[in-house]
Amino acid sequence: MDDCIFCKIIKGEVPAVKVYEDEKTFAFLELNPLAEGHTLLIPKNHASDIFDIDSEDLKALAAAAKKISLKMKESFKAEGVNLVQRSGKAAEQGVFHFHLHIIPRKAGDNIDMDRWWFEKADAFSIEDLRETAKKIVW
Repeated sequence: MDDCIFCKIIKGEVPAVKVYEDEKTFAFLELNPLAEGHTLLIPKNHASDIFDIDSEDLKALAAAAKKISLKMKESFKAEGVNLVQRSGKAAEQGVFHFHLHIIPRKAGDNIDMDRWWFEKADAFSIEDLRETAKKIVW
């Protein structure tokens, strides 16, 4: 895509600090990181979101995410990672080129990704969940 910032990064038209690349994926450091090493992993083939991405590209991203996460564990002494992906405007996606945030984590790092779980108004009953599952399972 001509106007996609991530496509321009892949082509070298926009600067980025690359941390990983293979045949199908490209990873670079986030400009506004939540933690040292916060990385964005993208497919080289443009796909706007999870609904658009080729299954083989998604598999390649999963494999690359594991490699990058293991390197973060080694290099930053990360005790865990958050893998964050948002698809679609309603999910607050900002750049419409599929991307996965890989955020290295340590205990006590003061990143509160868990806060929204505790702010939920009501939990669903197991019966509600069973009805919801019927809409997803095939």
